[in-house]
Amino acid sequence: MFHPDTVALTIPYLLSGLKVTLLLAILIVPLAFGVGTLVAIVANSKSRPARIIAYLYIDFFRAFPPLVLIIFVFYALPFLGLRLPEIPAFVLAMTLNGSAYFAEIVRAGLAAVPKGQYEAAQATGLNGFQVLTYVVLPQALKKVRPPLLSNVLELAKATSLASVVAIAELLRTARIAQGAVYDPTPLLMAALVYLVMFWPFVRLLSLIEKRQSFKPA
Repeated sequence: MFHPDTVALTIPYLLSGLKVTLLLAILIVPLAFGVGTLVAIVANSKSRPARIIAYLYIDFFRAFPPLVLIIFVFYALPFLGLRLPEIPAFVLAMTLNGSAYFAEIVRAGLAAVPKGQYEAAQATGLNGFQVLTYVVLPQALKKVRPPLLSNVLELAKATSLASVVAIAELLRTARIAQGAVYDPTPLLMAALVYLVMFWPFVRLLSLIEKRQSFKPA
């Protein structure tokens, strides 16, 4: 293992897969956060039917294991007349799953903002959209920053599931390289790449959690 020739042959595969992994993360995380935030706002609205729909969305997609959802979107939707290419299908599945978790996190943050903040903002003449955008939502996101970042990390790590639908991300290209060199070096190198990518983020998340836990309520 880790013979110089093997490593030299493996690196181009991993670089190619790393680009796809980063692309998937860049697409999925903002989409999931945006959709999740909208669902959370609906879940905190005054309309009971809208709240019910939002809660059903959250519960339904949180109940689906990501792998099952990916398989369903890619393999089952064609039977309903909707056939998506590999990357859009994967992005859709992970956006649905990730947005449900983001929605629950943001909803909890919105519920934690005191009602007085709404009233004080409205007293200054702001309309409902401005109150939510400039006053309530920033406070809510700040209150739930650690779980938000934790979900970002989980979504980024879940890009490794893309190999299920034959997307040439980091893990899949490592497996292809393994077939070319006939030893586990590519898989071990891929594991090291994941560690280098995510370890700093984990340490940052731990630091934020510690700092927030010491802040007065």
